[in-house]
Amino acid sequence: MLENGHWRNFELRKHVKVVEGKIAPTLVLKNATYLNMYLNQWLTANIWIYNERIIYVGDKLPEQAKEVVDCKGKYVVPGYMEPHAHPFQLYNPEVLAKHAAKFGTTTLVNDNLSWLFLLEKKKAFSILRDFDKLPVSMYWWSRFDPQTAMLEEDQLFNTEDMLDWLNHPSVLQGGELTGWPSLLNGDDRLLYWIQEMKRKGKRVEGHLPGASENTLTKMKLLGISADHESISGEDVINRLKLGYQVGLRYSSIRPDLPQLLEEIINAGLTSFEQLTMTTDGATPGFYENGLMNVCIEIAIQQGVPIEDAYRMASFNVAKHFHLEEQLGCIAPGRIANINILQAKDIPHPESVLAKGKWIVRENVEQELPSYINWEKYKIKPLQFEWDMDLRDLQFSIPIGLDMINDVIIKPYPIQTDITVNELPEYRDDAFLLLLDKKGQWRVNTTIRGFTKSLGGLVSSFSQTGDLIFIGKNKQDMLLAWKRLKELGGGIVLVQEGKVVAELPLLLGGRMFAGSMDDLIEKEKELKAKLLEFGYQFHDPIYSILFLSSTHLPYIRITQEGIMDIKKREVLFPATMR
Repeated sequence: MLENGHWRNFELRKHVKVVEGKIAPTLVLKNATYLNMYLNQWLTANIWIYNERIIYVGDKLPEQAKEVVDCKGKYVVPGYMEPHAHPFQLYNPEVLAKHAAKFGTTTLVNDNLSWLFLLEKKKAFSILRDFDKLPVSMYWWSRFDPQTAMLEEDQLFNTEDMLDWLNHPSVLQGGELTGWPSLLNGDDRLLYWIQEMKRKGKRVEGHLPGASENTLTKMKLLGISADHESISGEDVINRLKLGYQVGLRYSSIRPDLPQLLEEIINAGLTSFEQLTMTTDGATPGFYENGLMNVCIEIAIQQGVPIEDAYRMASFNVAKHFHLEEQLGCIAPGRIANINILQAKDIPHPESVLAKGKWIVRENVEQELPSYINWEKYKIKPLQFEWDMDLRDLQFSIPIGLDMINDVIIKPYPIQTDITVNELPEYRDDAFLLLLDKKGQWRVNTTIRGFTKSLGGLVSSFSQTGDLIFIGKNKQDMLLAWKRLKELGGGIVLVQEGKVVAELPLLLGGRMFAGSMDDLIEKEKELKAKLLEFGYQFHDPIYSILFLSSTHLPYIRITQEGIMDIKKREVLFPATMR
């Protein structure tokens, strides 16, 4: 059994006996035309698997095997790897992993931020062990900052806990470093954490959109290994010149991959070894047709050599994280994460193996058990021991939040009368309230661009788990709150005294408890309603999530109050209830 990426000695001896013919393989893929990552060529071989490990790749066939599958006429590639997953975007990590695996993405490197909000450290490490039981290979990255302004940040981000996270065998990197300006401004504690990660031979990922050559150079000197925030082909090439591993993004808010590939190919780039691809935590509907399989298809369509397209979603990822002895290729000793394709240029597998188990076999999905007992970790529907009323919906701040796109927000002077119980539809303003999940404080302002006519929205899905209210009508906002309490968390829309859409998030108020297919449908319904009520952009889920995100310009609503991001100043502090 694989534990922390390694097999025990007695198991290794058994693996050798399989080669010697003394133990039968559990599975043989014979006549397989597979992509050899070390030669960068397609070869034909018989692939022996024993439980979750590839044992032999070559011309020989065993005298006997528990199962033999003839792959003649098929093409075999390593399971795909997502190097930068945010597994809490309405879905939960187990649901995302199972869904991804159906389409051939059998390894996820995941953000740990929500564990910091949901669980104390000991329980978080316990649930990581449970995730090791999944057939999907689950790894993690450790955040250095909460990506927002918090009242008690040191409780979650302190050196003792950080070092424990950095030491964890399932944690492959630190980052993504959204708080890099403080690093440049002399934050030595942050620099210490980064250097500790580097000393352990692990990676540190930046978050450097629009960074100049000067900034990129400084960040490289301070220990940043990789970045996925290129917004042009020129950005990609500049990062490559400076020695960065570069992730090309194809996400719901930034579907840049086709453009980036077109621009770097037109610029004459012929080496793809330092490039990976990421879907960067897209919202559920974006994943309807899969994850990295979609990225590989785009890469092939844009003219990337077929072999390189597969490498960008497998071997390149494994090499970057020092996992090439375990993942990312088909060779003896590797974990048996394998995709079987109908054709070289069709990356959507007809069969998928993850840790030697069939996830999909000849286009038939295999039923998988549930591996995570959420009740064990007390991740369950929210219960509120406090209530709110019209006194919490008092608005007097003169500055509101003006949405420029899905995630960029600028301040604006409020010129609408916001003391009324209902805002007129001909004005773009809507009430905006951030309310402490424990009921201790609130921040009241307005927002433009999110809705023209919606009566009320309440969401427990947010950066910190605090409650977000948006709407034109205070009574509708209170009704949405009432329904949210009944559900135990989620997103609720109310119009003219009626609940018109809801998305229950019964796992800690953040995550959906059902299947990915059901979640995709519910998100589609929610998005359609928000568009109907005047949402002006493309990804309302990310708009809600990023209202408090201080790594984005120019103004945010946070636990501390309304914050000017550039000056790092609280313009209007939170009000105690």
